[in-house]
Parts: sequence; C-alpha cells; structure tokens
Amino acid sequence: MIAPSKAEEVMKVTYPADEEPGDPRFKDVKEILRSALERTVPEYGPFHLRASTQQTNGLRYLSKLAREDDLNVVWSSTTIEKERNYLPIRIPLRKGIMGYRLLLVHKDKQDLFRDIKTLDDLRKLSLGQGVGWDDSTLYKSQGISVVEAKYSNLFRMLSYQRFDAFPRGINEIFNEFDKEFHANPDLRIEESVLIYYPWPYYFFVAQSNIKLRDRLELGLRKMLKDGSFDAIFWKYNARAIEQANLKKRHVIYIKNHLLPKETPINDSSLWYRPKLN
Repeated sequence: MIAPSKAEEVMKVTYPADEEPGDPRFKDVKEILRSALERTVPEYGPFHLRASTQQTNGLRYLSKLAREDDLNVVWSSTTIEKERNYLPIRIPLRKGIMGYRLLLVHKDKQDLFRDIKTLDDLRKLSLGQGVGWDDSTLYKSQGISVVEAKYSNLFRMLSYQRFDAFPRGINEIFNEFDKEFHANPDLRIEESVLIYYPWPYYFFVAQSNIKLRDRLELGLRKMLKDGSFDAIFWKYNARAIEQANLKKRHVIYIKNHLLPKETPINDSSLWYRPKLN
C-alpha cells in the first residue's frame, strides 16, 4: 500500500464566511471550532481551517453543506428537519444562551413593553427576523407576526419602525447595539422583558462526513472535560450576562416544538441556566 502524501493527511475544514464584513456574531464559535480541532490532532492528524470563499446567509450555507460545496461544517440552531438532513454534534456551542432573548426597540416605543407580560401580549407585536432563521418558524407557530429581511437591514428597518422589536440573544445584543448605534441612534435595548425558549446551537456536517463529525465531538468532549469549553463561554458572555440584568426582567416562556427528541435537554453540564423571576 502506498502511504498517503502529506497533503492528503491534512484534514481540510471549511466554515461559513461572515455574512457581512466585520460581523461580530461568531467569534466564539470559530474559537471553539479551532480548539476542538487542535485537541484532536493526536487522534486525527493535522488540519487546515479556513472560511468559505463566499459570504452567504444560513439558509444558503446549509444547501452548500449538503453538497460540501466550499463548506464542510456549519453552526446553526437545531430542528427536527436539520437533524434529518445533516449530522449534528449535540453539544450546545453556547450552552443555550441564545434562547434568552432581549429586545432591540425604537426609543419611542419603550413604554409599550412595560405592559408586555404574557405570550398573548407578545402576539400584539411584530418582530423582525433574518431571512431563513428558525426563530421565525417558532414565532409564527405561536401566532406572532414576523417581518423577515436581510440581517444587516433589520437595524435600519427597526429605526424606521417597520416592526416593533428585534429579539436578540443576550450574547449578541450588546455588541450589536454598540456596532449599530452610530448609524441608528433611535435604537434602544428594552429593559423589562426576557423571552426564553430552549435554543441549542450545534456544529453540523454533511451526512457522509462521519469522520469530521466524530473528530469534532471528541474535541468538544475533551474541552468540556478540561474546562476550556466553559472558559470560552465566560470569556465571550460574562459581561453580557451581567449587563442583561436577568433577575429584574419579566420572563415570557415559549415552547420550542422544533427540538428533536434527541436534544440533551436534561444534561445540566451542557447548559447555562440562570435563576429567573
């Protein structure tokens, strides 16, 4: 048997390029991905990690993943359909923090949210969402009006009051507010409401790429064991958790019917679960 060449021994891993230049949303996930690959060099050998050549949104990069077209790993919220079509690594990359949603609102509508206490109250409002986001399906299933648009356009649309609120994970909202405020000075972070639904975010690979799936799962398990997984979580999220002031917010719970039955919802080591009112 002829030994494989050096180039053949290197595992090539390609992840989605940022949807917009300077997009701050996925720095933590990229660090987790690299760390998981580094920890599995003894078992799987060297790797070459890069971003895809094209910028695209989540809906399109999933179709690219199925063909492994310039892409062989993505990160995404999970659904029954996704787990049917792709291989998930069922370790929530952000410990479920994205399920805790605060609201970006227009400054003139802040008083409106003081009376939003229940899911029925939430149904009186319209929410902005990115094109193809699974959250849209969840909100619509609960009778909530959704306005969909390209992610980068949603902040300006909120400034123009095209919808009432833009729900964002507590890990996202403060960085996005800081980034967008200069261009959209009428935006505010609403101070009294917290929407919660279980929302794990996983790595996914193509159905045929069992080797990469196994490598990433091993790497993530090693990170959980040595504490580096939680260290990355707190590195990127500790400040936002403090800023979110969760204990002073009224919580509106939404059942996530999109979750597969295999979701490790009862493994407390995988989830961030703060005390809420």
